[in-house]
Amino acid sequence: MFVRKISVHLKPKTLADFTKTLENSVLPLLRKQAGFKDEVTFAVPGGTDVLAISFWDTKQNAEAYDASGYKEVLKMLASVIDGTPKVEIAEVLHSTLHEIRAGVVAA
Repeated sequence: MFVRKISVHLKPKTLADFTKTLENSVLPLLRKQAGFKDEVTFAVPGGTDVLAISFWDTKQNAEAYDASGYKEVLKMLASVIDGTPKVEIAEVLHSTLHEIRAGVVAA
């Protein structure tokens, strides 16, 4: 399993708008993407920094989304994002939630 880790800096006082757009527009788009498994998003209440982690079945599907659907997400969030989000793709080595251990594929 792989993740796309995205660090986003928001414009001041836009966390509520970000959350609303995430729930109403971004998550429905993600659910339609090949290989998408889960999304976990973190923010300090009232803060301007957000960390979003999406889980993907393969690196290829994570990269395919990066090359296509992600551009649409950036447009959806353009009014609340300050600067360019930092994106990284990484392999999941361990997850109790997803029952993953390093070197072992979940059944």
